[in-house]
Amino acid sequence: MLTDPIADMLTRIRNAIMVKAEKVDIPASRMKLDIAKILKEEGFIRAYKIIKDKRKGILRISLKYVDGECVITGLKRVSKPGRRVYVGYRDIPKVMGGVGIAILTTPKGIKSDKACRREKVGGELICYIW
Repeated sequence: MLTDPIADMLTRIRNAIMVKAEKVDIPASRMKLDIAKILKEEGFIRAYKIIKDKRKGILRISLKYVDGECVITGLKRVSKPGRRVYVGYRDIPKVMGGVGIAILTTPKGIKSDKACRREKVGGELICYIW
C-alpha cells in the first residue's frame, strides 16, 4: 500500500525521463488524471489515456521530447502527507521565474498556478513542475 500516490506518480515520471522512455504507466486515480490533464494543457506531455483493467485502471502518459531532451526537466513534491502546505492566491510562488508551473488542489478542483491566480483561489500546493 502506498502512503503517497502523488509522490509515486512523480517518481515514475522522473524515472521514465532518466531512461528516455516514451511512455510511463501509473495506477490511475481521479487526482492523477487531473494532474495529467494540467500537464497536457501546459504542454509538458504529449498525451495521456486511461487503460481499463480489473481495478481502477492504468494511466498511460506519453512524454514529450524536443531534440532528444524531455520537456519536463524537474518535478518536486511540495505538500506531503506528513506536512501539508497551503497558500493563498497572493502567495502562490512562480516556479523558475514563470517557466514552470505549480499545481494546487483548491475548492474548485485541481488547477495550475496561473488558473488559481486568475480565479483568485488558493489551496494545497501539490507539486512544482519545470
